[in-house]
This record gives sequence, structure tokens and C-alpha cells, in this order.
Amino acid sequence: MLIGVIGGAQCSAEEVALAESVGRELARRGAVVVCGGLGGVMEAACKGAKSAGGTTVGVLPGDDRSSANPYVDIPIVTGMGYARNVIVVKSSQAVVAIDGSYGTLSEIAFALQSGIPVIGLNTSSFSQGQGVDDSIIRAESVEDAVEKALAAAGAARKRS
Repeated sequence: MLIGVIGGAQCSAEEVALAESVGRELARRGAVVVCGGLGGVMEAACKGAKSAGGTTVGVLPGDDRSSANPYVDIPIVTGMGYARNVIVVKSSQAVVAIDGSYGTLSEIAFALQSGIPVIGLNTSSFSQGQGVDDSIIRAESVEDAVEKALAAAGAARKRS
């Protein structure tokens, strides 16, 4: 299973710890971690996955394979800047969003627009009109996020 982990290149120590734990737990459960391949949440998720013997894919915004964080196994060079966010999301069967700013928001939007489940762990929330938009599946912990991502990806796989 391919599970995206998205979040900012600039993030707090708390988000780094969450992302590393998510990556580790995904790898323990046999999932491949897909991310944007750079620092912050992306690097932490890859580091966690590698510590558990997992495989990582980094979809890079630039033209230089060496710009990938040191925990990326498979660097995908796009030369597309933020447009690579579509590739990160479309390559994933579910996405775990941790923290993030506008780039992460674009990935969340691409995922939701494409019917790819988004699990939110300490990330943005949306409102629409007077109500709360509950499109993002909220997680209370790392274990909850991973369980929900794998279940959602499995359910999506059965529908296709």
C-alpha cells in the first residue's frame, strides 16, 4: 500500500516527532511512505519509515535528485515545483496530513477532489458556510492516524 505523508518543510519539534512516528508505524504495517522528499515533516516520516525497515518515495519539486532528504529510497525528479503536489497525492491510496501551510493545503485539496482519503493529525480544518467541513478524517494519535489511513486505503482499493 502507498500512503502519503504530507506536511511542511518548516515545522515544530512536535510535528517532527509525530511524522517520524507515523512513518515508522506505516513501515511496520507494510506500507510504502510517499512524500515530497524534502525536509521537515517529509524527512521525519522517511526517517521513521527507514528505522522500521520500510521503503520511501520522494517526489521532488526540482531537477536535482540529490536534493532528496537522506532517507528517501526512490527519488522522483519532476522539475515541477509545487505542481509536484498532485503527483504526491495521486500516487497515494490515502494521505496523512501533519501540520503544514499552503503547500500542504493544496495537497489536501487535490486529495479530497480526487476522492483520496485524508487523515488529519494536528493539521488544518475547514468550514463551509456556517458549518464545519468534515472531509478530513480526524485522528487523535499516531496509531489512530495510521489505522485510519490503512483502513481508508484498503476500502478505496476494494472500490476500484
